[in-house]
Amino acid sequence: MIIEQLPLRQSPTPPPQTPTLTIDTSKHGAGPIPNKHIPYCSPGPAPGAHQQAPVTPPDTPPTKHSFLQTFSPLHPANAHPRINKSPPVYSIDASTLAKALDYQATQQLPDANQVFPWLHGLHPNNQVQLTFFIARRKSVRATPKCLRGLTIVKVGEDTTQSKLRGALTEEEILLTQAQGSPNFLEVDPRDGFSVRNFQIQATKMAMVSDIVLYRDKNTSEKRLRDLAKKFSSAQRAYEQKRTVTEADVPSFHTFILNNDFKEFEEYYPELVSIDSRGCSTDQVMDFFQWERQEMCSMSKASAIATNVSLGPTPDSSLCGSSTEPRESYDILIEASDLATPPDLATLKRIQELSSSAPQHLEFPSSGSIVPPPRSNSEPETITTMCEWIYSVSSADSSQDTEDDEHDADGDIQMKNLGGRPRKVLIHCADGYTETTLLGVAYYMYSEGVPLHDAWLQLHCKKQRNFFAYPSDVSLLSSLQCRILASSPRFRARTFKAALKEPAWLSRMDGSLPSRILPYMYLGNLGHANNPDLLRSIGIAQVLSVGEPVNWSKGQLDKWGSENLLLIDRVQDNGVDPLLDEFERCLDFIRKSNLESSVPPSPYRRLTAHRERQSQGHSDPRPLPRWRLPLRNHLHRRSHVLSPPLFPARIVSSFLPQF
Repeated sequence: MIIEQLPLRQSPTPPPQTPTLTIDTSKHGAGPIPNKHIPYCSPGPAPGAHQQAPVTPPDTPPTKHSFLQTFSPLHPANAHPRINKSPPVYSIDASTLAKALDYQATQQLPDANQVFPWLHGLHPNNQVQLTFFIARRKSVRATPKCLRGLTIVKVGEDTTQSKLRGALTEEEILLTQAQGSPNFLEVDPRDGFSVRNFQIQATKMAMVSDIVLYRDKNTSEKRLRDLAKKFSSAQRAYEQKRTVTEADVPSFHTFILNNDFKEFEEYYPELVSIDSRGCSTDQVMDFFQWERQEMCSMSKASAIATNVSLGPTPDSSLCGSSTEPRESYDILIEASDLATPPDLATLKRIQELSSSAPQHLEFPSSGSIVPPPRSNSEPETITTMCEWIYSVSSADSSQDTEDDEHDADGDIQMKNLGGRPRKVLIHCADGYTETTLLGVAYYMYSEGVPLHDAWLQLHCKKQRNFFAYPSDVSLLSSLQCRILASSPRFRARTFKAALKEPAWLSRMDGSLPSRILPYMYLGNLGHANNPDLLRSIGIAQVLSVGEPVNWSKGQLDKWGSENLLLIDRVQDNGVDPLLDEFERCLDFIRKSNLESSVPPSPYRRLTAHRERQSQGHSDPRPLPRWRLPLRNHLHRRSHVLSPPLFPARIVSSFLPQF
């Protein structure tokens, strides 16, 4: 099976139906916020009338904790000073909040079946969502009674300072109307289907939580108390709404902190996410910050050839000291969707000016150049650009002469006019997507290697990640003979090798699996069904979750059944549990590290692959570990010098995030 990647570079998530993105769906037509990292995945077929039960693994047997009601040091509320009678508002200090947070963090979570699909969003008018879940489970719309959360709300206009960990704003929870009592936001999507409505879950959890409000030094005590009354009124309204259809509805309450924020900075710094100066403390799990740091580390600029590097656009505000300043380079080439290839006059002028100050120019990004319809009409722009980059970055300029102004075809030759070699950076915003086309082409030219070798060497030897489109593969395949013939390292045997492309290249969608750990990759079903590609980068084992690999008998025999594991009967539908399979997955990975029947490869490592099924797309871009979808294809890639067994804590820290 080959997953075809469309040449469009837009998110597969449909656009919102309203001009302004919002999680408030109280008004008709408000759609869920699109998430470009998590595209739509098929939930699988709904059970038909002829089926007695969905084809899924059996439910986890009930345990003594199945209906455990979680508590908190804040409950009961009347144990704390009451500062407002109606609606009730209570007061606590920083010490009490710290104890409540610590207590909650040590409690066992309820079974997922008790909180989902309620957390997926079940609007009474969303027949698509309701029909899907009701076909699999009855009484899905009941609010869970096993939850007593703790939601912290920061009161104040400035959210860039004085922030406790996990703190939300009033706009994320409360719907304040001009007339009538306040209510919680209605965040359940009115239409459409999704089991990835993560953007609504913080708001929904606030509905089943005690709520603690605090203020910064620029916010008055009066505003804090007024807002606390509104939250308490919203809790009473939601409680009354639930009592119409439910019995024994638990009560939740609103509290305000009677300490200044500096109390937390002095005595409870582990609870501070952003201090009063607006600086991040790195004391808490900030997934967005971690994602940014991991992206900076993954795409950090590095040399792919002499004086030529690939990396992100230099920006110290994003990556801090991990990125080199712009002044470190003489020429910065930005790969852009809107760029047009520079002409020879522009390149010559850039070369001259780069001797005195850093120069910037643009070049079309990956997917921007259409493959030629015939081999004899291939575009000259890529080859010309490679020749120019090599000429300005090459340390050998002794052969330049004033007499040889034109080559055999009459074109102006590229010369190092400034005497010294220039340091060149090919860059884009994230450092690995838009730059792929030019980066791979230049590596082919400078090293004199065919396309398939360039792809593997850049990733395995140079440790570069990249993302290309099928059109890029077609374009570079059609150009590689011309690129190699122009290469300063041209060899006749290399030229012949370029004509013998391996079978895996034609089945490649333009991407390799994403390296998420030193020994594990994440990819899609297309990667998993390209075993020759996996073997080329040293993948030794395959763990496929949800979908079997479609290999020939010869390929299966070559790999060995002991190197393949399929976790079957699991659909990415928000219902089927994967937790029961974790130990089996861990055992497979542990055993794989002790025994491997796959012969050594020039490039050995552990690899993982994730399936994305969205409008035919296969997006292998690295995702942070906390956003990994349910269905995955995991592949072990061993290393000759690696320890015989990876520590279980490292492996388990990744696997439970599926």
